[in-house]
Amino acid sequence: MHRPINRPRVLDLFCCAGGATRGYQLAGFHVTGVDVAPQPNYIGDAFVQADAIEYAAAHAHLFDFVHASPPCQDACTLTKGTNKGRVYPRLIAPTRDVLTASGVPFVIENVAGAELRRDLRLCGEMFGLAVIRHRFFEVHGFPVPQPAHRPHRGRVAGMRHGEWFEGPYFAVYGDGGGKGTVRQWQTAMGIGWTDVRRELAEAIPPAYTHHIGRAVATHFAARTLAA
Repeated sequence: MHRPINRPRVLDLFCCAGGATRGYQLAGFHVTGVDVAPQPNYIGDAFVQADAIEYAAAHAHLFDFVHASPPCQDACTLTKGTNKGRVYPRLIAPTRDVLTASGVPFVIENVAGAELRRDLRLCGEMFGLAVIRHRFFEVHGFPVPQPAHRPHRGRVAGMRHGEWFEGPYFAVYGDGGGKGTVRQWQTAMGIGWTDVRRELAEAIPPAYTHHIGRAVATHFAARTLAA
């Protein structure tokens, strides 16, 4: 017999290995991840392999809150440089439409060049992480405190143009050398359950969604008191 879920339920769309998922778990939520690809290292409480937008259209209303991280290749700096000319799907608008129709509070996360409202900006320095990793969040249905954006303490460590540079941060992206070891990436991101570079590179630090998750929990508590 399955035990009933007594924690608020979060749906994590485009979940990959679960960087966002882990933060919501730490904030007290039961998290179901959805991804079109198999995710054997997913950290969440449940996983569904499916098209994220199609799944959300049918099921998002059954959850208390939804987090979505649509693929960002169409907006990222790498695409505009090294991968210029390639065509990538633009999924933010259809994701927003489906989640708005669900009536459930939600956030959409993406990179600086993405076509989303910048209600919240998070950086690893805000949480004492060894990664900068700026991300923006479009927030619907609840307030989230904006932490102060602290000055960066130095440069990103790594090999550039044949020279090694020291610094308090690591660049967690790509497959090239000179960007730090897997262990350094794990520590920088606060992710210990996967040692796959691609999964680490696709993730956001759990500290980001822990911050958002606590705001969601506060919103739910206030709503319950007002009822």
